[in-house]
Amino acid sequence: MNTETNSIPNTSGAGYFFKGFDLIKQKGIKRFVFVPLSINLILFSVAFYLLYMEIDHYMAMFTDWLPEMLSWLSTVLWPLVLLTVLVLFSFVFSTAANWLAAPFNGLLSERVESMLTGESLPDTGFNDIIKDIPRTIGREWQKLYYYVPRAIGFFLIMLLLPVIGQIIWFMFVAWMMAVQYKDFPFDNHKISFKEMKDALKEKQGLSYSFGITVAVFSMIPIVNLIVMPVAICGATNLWVDNYRKAFIQ
Repeated sequence: MNTETNSIPNTSGAGYFFKGFDLIKQKGIKRFVFVPLSINLILFSVAFYLLYMEIDHYMAMFTDWLPEMLSWLSTVLWPLVLLTVLVLFSFVFSTAANWLAAPFNGLLSERVESMLTGESLPDTGFNDIIKDIPRTIGREWQKLYYYVPRAIGFFLIMLLLPVIGQIIWFMFVAWMMAVQYKDFPFDNHKISFKEMKDALKEKQGLSYSFGITVAVFSMIPIVNLIVMPVAICGATNLWVDNYRKAFIQ
């Protein structure tokens, strides 16, 4: 299977995300999906339970605190609070899962690229994965350093301008989803974080449509459990079709 020569690239990032659902089922790829999928399942189960309990607790407190004449506010605010928390949670959860699964996510991306291009890869043992952990964690730190100051700024905007701020926040999360997942194939080829960002900015339509789709599916219960491996496969396919030739001679 060689998409570089035998297929027409998708025109939208969303199309690449959906292609990821097919790629995770391919022979030779399934076993590399198992680890990130297991990490996703465990983390999400615990995090969602804790988050649900906290939201329910604080919304009940808020409702009790409101005067009777303003009780309607709880009905209005509940969907806004839920949407905000789900969008925020989807990225925080994704980030935490990717930190823990980073070495395996890189390996999954590597195998998908090999399948798509038809180029063989050297056998990678468990010791090689362990040796690569410092580099992959270092890359995740770069993403976090890039994310935090911008997240603080956009979060403040969301508090000051609830509706417009939520839209801006969601678009920021979508961009970060694109950065998070499209970075794996770039990092596998030792392409710097700055070069990766510049490449993504040159094709912002692809990045935003991919990131928005990932963000939306990350908010859907059950489906979000497989978003991480699906997004990695889709992002790798996107890399092969749209970026690889510019970086790999």
